[in-house]
Amino acid sequence: MVTRSSPNKDQDHGSPPKSQDLLKTPSSELCRFTDHKVDQFYTRFPPGTVFCPFDSSLKSDSVSPVWVCFPAAPFQIGYSHPFPEITQRFFTLTSLCYNQAMPMLWRVLYTLKQIIRDEGLDFNLSELSRLYNLVSHGSQIFLFKAKPQQLPPLLKTTKNDVCWRNQFFFVRETLFL
Repeated sequence: MVTRSSPNKDQDHGSPPKSQDLLKTPSSELCRFTDHKVDQFYTRFPPGTVFCPFDSSLKSDSVSPVWVCFPAAPFQIGYSHPFPEITQRFFTLTSLCYNQAMPMLWRVLYTLKQIIRDEGLDFNLSELSRLYNLVSHGSQIFLFKAKPQQLPPLLKTTKNDVCWRNQFFFVRETLFL
């Protein structure tokens, strides 16, 4: 990825991310999301955010005490970081990493955020749990599934996203240190 808002290009960027070996087929989930693709939404992060240079050997399960892995999906639909309160509460409550959430899950959370904002609703996660079950789709990834015998509460959120697991990047910013 591209380093941005960094006054000294030679500064220490911290330890590189290391794989946790959680992926069943790691070679099929290498990062293919390059620097020029990140340019589309780097402005969705606060000033001072540093993007890790692109490294094709990185995997979406990589962790580091300095770098935070983000999927591209939420930023492609309009999210900015820091995420809105309901999104932050969801990830705190479930203890999921951002890359464990399938794009469908991001679309539901984003749509709810928009509805809450536009309609001035008081909506919390217990209400979300009445609408959806959080289910695993295998390989440590999750999505929302409408409750049995219930129509999907939000339409057009189940679009199939091809190669979304390969679209991720790492950032370092003061919010995470």
